[in-house]
Amino acid sequence: MTRTHGKALRAAALAMFLVSLVACATPPTDPAARAEFERTNDPIEPLNRRVFAFNLFLDDYVAKPVARAYRDNIPKFFRDRFRDFYDNATSPVTFINDVLQGQSGRAAETATRFTVNTTLGIAGLFDVAGQYGLKKHKEDFGQTLAVWGMGEGPYLMVPFLGPSNPRDLTGKVVDNFLNPISYGLSHAGVAWLEIVAGVIDAVDNRAGLLEPMDELRRTSLDFYAAVRSLYRQNRESEISNGKVKKIPLPGEDE
Repeated sequence: MTRTHGKALRAAALAMFLVSLVACATPPTDPAARAEFERTNDPIEPLNRRVFAFNLFLDDYVAKPVARAYRDNIPKFFRDRFRDFYDNATSPVTFINDVLQGQSGRAAETATRFTVNTTLGIAGLFDVAGQYGLKKHKEDFGQTLAVWGMGEGPYLMVPFLGPSNPRDLTGKVVDNFLNPISYGLSHAGVAWLEIVAGVIDAVDNRAGLLEPMDELRRTSLDFYAAVRSLYRQNRESEISNGKVKKIPLPGEDE
């Protein structure tokens, strides 16, 4: 079993455990409380809030300092090269999900971007295709399941991973198996490169959200509820390919 597959199986086991907890949650009997219960779709909110506090502690003392050091010490040129390279390397997952969703035009655009950037963009280090109007987009199997009609299930705050739901957790497990590049790295005996790239990707993403997340935390009356709302609304935007407007973080547009 490869490390990638082991990671996927651990995520699946965690998802099953969390869903089992959700099944034990009892909706309130008061009509107003039940309406709010159903609106937030958060039946294990007390547990989710404890996990959120744990994740916030890790973010404050590990993720944020590392992300800030990364942004302050790695020149933007090299950070941009990694972002373009990583997005290109994971684009086969987007292509497969485009196809599974019946989005032939978007699939062709993804395939063209991958071909152009892999060749003219030096293995994806430069987004040449973007310069010619082929804008990148991302699709994952969680979105594919939504397009196929699967409900999101209850909101979950997952240790280390953050906001999710059973559908998106299932999507993460499947996406771990979809990228043919992962199998190539594993076959070549360098699967660790994917792990390293995944860690840098997480750090790079967090570095891009330092000020927006700090501002959201500062201005929110209930930071947990704000994160929950943003996650659910923005997933809807991603699933609808932008037909539902995405909610930006404070200062994100800058």
